[in-house]
This record gives sequence, structure tokens and C-alpha cells, in this order.
Amino acid sequence: MPSDVPPRSGSPLPTAGFPARRLRRLRRTPALRRLVAETRLTPDDLVAPLFVADGLAEPHPVASLPGVVQHTTASLAAEVRRLAGLGVPGVILFPLPRPEHKDPEGSAALRRDGITARALGAVRDAVGDEVVLLADCCLDEFTDHGHCGLVDPTTGDVDNDATVERYAELAVLQADAGADVVAPSGMMDGQVAAIRAALDGTGHTSTAVLAYAAKYASALYGPFREAAGVTIAGSGDRRGYQQDWHNRREALAEVALDVAEGADMVMVKPALTCLDVLVDVRAAVDVPVAAYHVSGEYAMVKAAAERGWIDGPAVALEQITAVKRAGADLVLTYFAGELAETLGG
Repeated sequence: MPSDVPPRSGSPLPTAGFPARRLRRLRRTPALRRLVAETRLTPDDLVAPLFVADGLAEPHPVASLPGVVQHTTASLAAEVRRLAGLGVPGVILFPLPRPEHKDPEGSAALRRDGITARALGAVRDAVGDEVVLLADCCLDEFTDHGHCGLVDPTTGDVDNDATVERYAELAVLQADAGADVVAPSGMMDGQVAAIRAALDGTGHTSTAVLAYAAKYASALYGPFREAAGVTIAGSGDRRGYQQDWHNRREALAEVALDVAEGADMVMVKPALTCLDVLVDVRAAVDVPVAAYHVSGEYAMVKAAAERGWIDGPAVALEQITAVKRAGADLVLTYFAGELAETLGG
């Protein structure tokens, strides 16, 4: 029998109608709202992006990302221990070389004694297996031209195949240094297949691959590039290899290719401006789906909150919950620590 029994004949009908009243009854108190909430965000859903720079004596704040710093290896390890204590299960590391070590090939990325290996090792020593270590598998932080791969000197375009070979080498180095997950972010054709083959061929069969499968050429990456010390030479851009943000169906083709090549997880980036894509991807694949709430999305909330225009923590919670509601299994966000403190309190 329906829970809302109509009144007897002759009784006045409620103006809002029975279905509407039912919905309002379940919103009446905070406890009721919690009880029937469809989407729940917890620290378990969060991955914290962290920058670590070679040659720093102390952490260096990033002006366009309030609360975010370029870490030393020591402060990086301390921050990961703090996040682990808050219940954050994963971090993704973006290692930054000394500026003088950048070159056209990004060769410093492949140094066995370089910042990538040292940072991963420091975190692994600090937290063991308590935190999942993800490593950004890309070259843009290490190239002097700022592109994600090697550039063909004749055409000026990124050389896809030569870049993929470098990614495969870098993935093995990252796995050797302790990465649980390698995350190729360059949007090169065939990058997942090459990395999977290289990992398996060197005994790293348990190392997972998170593919930046639907990564758009967005205008929201500016603060990240400041944090990573990346400037694209000649005022260039990455529209030739990152996805055009006008396109939705194209994302499903990119995701399908990466899954077919062996990706264990796939990523949609940015998060808020791609919620429609996130819904599509979640419906199309069975592997875990990540979304990256990117630097510009974070910086806008911080800037508006600093001016008193919005309640920053409330907006952060609403935005990241919306990303999960759209289908993300995990969310990479610079709000990870703040949200974990709020959600765990």
C-alpha cells in the first residue's frame, strides 16, 4: 500500500501534492538528509597531487595555488604522513628538476639518481604501503620547450613514437622506485600499450596504469604550470595531442583505446567542465574511473573565498561531491587534505 494515503472524499487536498510532501519530509533535518543521501564523499575517494622540486632548501609556496607548495623530499614525506593520518589513501607525485637540468629530451626524468626516484623512495620509506603512490609519467616538467614529449626539430611537432619509448622507460624507473601506479598524462597514441609491455617485461606485472584517457586542452591548467615550472616555448599549446574540449563522443573513443591497451583505470580531466563526459565514461567501462579537479578549478574557489564571495570549504565539498555523483570512483584534487579534515571531523 502506498505510504501516502489520499485523504477521504471531501477532505481538502494539500497544495503541494503527496509526492512533493514526501520529498520535503526527507529533507527536514540534517540526520534525515544524511540517512537518505544518494552520494557520499569520504577521504577514501581522494588523491592528493603533490609537487616536489630538486634543489630546494625549504618548501616554496605556489602563488596561484594558495595552500599548495613545491616540496623538498623531506617535507614531501612529512606531508604524505599527514595525509595518511587523515585517511587519504593516495597521492600523485609531480617531480620537478633543477631548471638547469632541463633539455629538449627531458633526460633528467630518466636519471636513476634524479628527483623522480628520490621522491618516490622517500615517500615509500615514510609510509610503506599505507598510501598508494601514483607517479605522473610525462616529460613536460623536464623539457626546456615545455611539451609533454620529444619535439621533431624538422616539423616542430611532438614526435609521438619517440615520446612513447621515453614514457615506457620512465614508467619502469618509477616502478623500480616504488610507484604502485604510473599515470601517463601526455595523450600520446599507444602510450598505454608501450608502458604495459615495458612494465610486464621488467617484472612489474603488479604495477597498475592510470591512463589520462580523456584529457582536454583546457584553459584551466595555468596554476599547475606555475607550480610545475612549465612554459611552452614560442607561446605554443598542446591542442595537437590533447583532446578538443568541444568534443564529447571523442572521449569515449580515447577511453576505449586505452582500456583495450591495458589501462587498469582511466581519467577524465578537467572534472567540473567535463561532468557530461564523466557520466558517459562511467557508463561505458567497468574499470575504475578517475577525475582530476584541476588547478584552475581549485584556484577559482580559493580566489572567490579570499574575497568573501563564497564559503570556500562548502563550495569545495559541493564540487568534489558533484564529481563523485557524476561517476568518479576517485578524485584527484588539491582540496584532498582540507576535505579529509572536514569529512573526518
